[in-house]
Amino acid sequence: MVTDAGEILRLVLDQMHCKTGGAFLRRVADRHETLGYGSMAVRPEKYSRWCTGRACPDRTTQLAMADLLAVPAHLALELGWPNWLHLALHDNQALLTAPWTQAGSLHALEHLGRRPSAMTDATKSRRTIMITGAALAATLAGWTTAAPAAAAPATSQRPRIAARTADLIDCRLDALRRLDDQLGSRRTYALASAELDAVTETLKNGSCNASVRRRLFSLAAEASRLCGWSSFDSGRLPHAERHYLAALRAAASADDPVTTANTLNFWSMLRYSEHDTAGALQLIEAAHRAARRTRSPRLTAMIHARASRAYAKAGDERASRHSEDAAFAAFTHAGPASEEPACLYWVTSEELHSWAATNALDLKAPRRALTHYAAIAPASPEDYPRSSALRLVRKADAHLALGDVAAAVHVADQAVLDMGGVASSRGSTLVTGLCTKLHAHKTPAVRDFLQRARSA
Repeated sequence: MVTDAGEILRLVLDQMHCKTGGAFLRRVADRHETLGYGSMAVRPEKYSRWCTGRACPDRTTQLAMADLLAVPAHLALELGWPNWLHLALHDNQALLTAPWTQAGSLHALEHLGRRPSAMTDATKSRRTIMITGAALAATLAGWTTAAPAAAAPATSQRPRIAARTADLIDCRLDALRRLDDQLGSRRTYALASAELDAVTETLKNGSCNASVRRRLFSLAAEASRLCGWSSFDSGRLPHAERHYLAALRAAASADDPVTTANTLNFWSMLRYSEHDTAGALQLIEAAHRAARRTRSPRLTAMIHARASRAYAKAGDERASRHSEDAAFAAFTHAGPASEEPACLYWVTSEELHSWAATNALDLKAPRRALTHYAAIAPASPEDYPRSSALRLVRKADAHLALGDVAAAVHVADQAVLDMGGVASSRGSTLVTGLCTKLHAHKTPAVRDFLQRARSA
């Protein structure tokens, strides 16, 4: 059971203007009886147990609560407690139910900025996702019907936005992508969020031709994707999904297949990381549809690589190896990075080998993982310190799985050094996991490493 029920319930109560848990219980009990489920106890300790995770409401209580909060019953049952409570928040409902039009996209983007601090506090659990199954399928179905944005007519109250403005914002987002490589997600999120707010405000209040307006929606999508990635890397999954959903809407209004496919790719990573293979593959298939319009070998390779990761996480070695081979085959057609979309600068043969190595580790094949790591050319960790550190932690894990403790400690030392000042929840989690495994080996080298890791 996830443990953030109390945080989400507090947001729900604030939204309903309920001052106490007892008042909320009485409203749920009234709806419980109205729906024909009979009477329901309203003891204060019941609400307290829901908040702390010591108990969860029974089926009819959840159905009554969902009806009260305007959440479809099938989604409440599908997502389970307390995951479905995220759908009770008005901002999340706006993201899911807004029409797939430019007005709907702008509405969704505006709702992203309504309650950033509360959402940050309420979504720290890594064990929660916001939508799945039928809701995800409905989202992708809506995406296929989206119409591109049209011009925003000029008026005396609306400043004219020129292509130069979009160029400048594009340059800032390109710099932010690379800054994330250096500083990590926790520091980058605030910067990306500020960019998103600025682009959203420009879309809302500016006038421009259709071409510039679509570019602005594309830039809003990329800013939201960056926020989603930063949230995911910081361990805030529902927050990440809200950003990916808004990014998908904005990219659809931009009629931008590159940003669409890139958003779907990053979203799929969230899903397979949470063991939702079916959801990840839904997103990957949609990414393939978008990517076919781009003719980008790097983008196609990345999509195949994401599929290979999803299958590996699910333990399907045959499907994972097939997608892995497809990724390497697609990349053979890639030209210089300068000839590809700017957001794909980091998709390299080294990155594909790194993903293949991680697949091998997930599939209990550490020797094959080391073969892929050996194929990665040495490079300075200064360019991609987080990626370098994550790669080294997994390489150390492979050595440890083969019983080579000395090699594992040697590589792990470099990983901790590379991680340095990069703020990444994923990186910290991997390092902690490796340290836990090393605790079983009572050697002086391990003891010294663990001490260094604690003080890093």
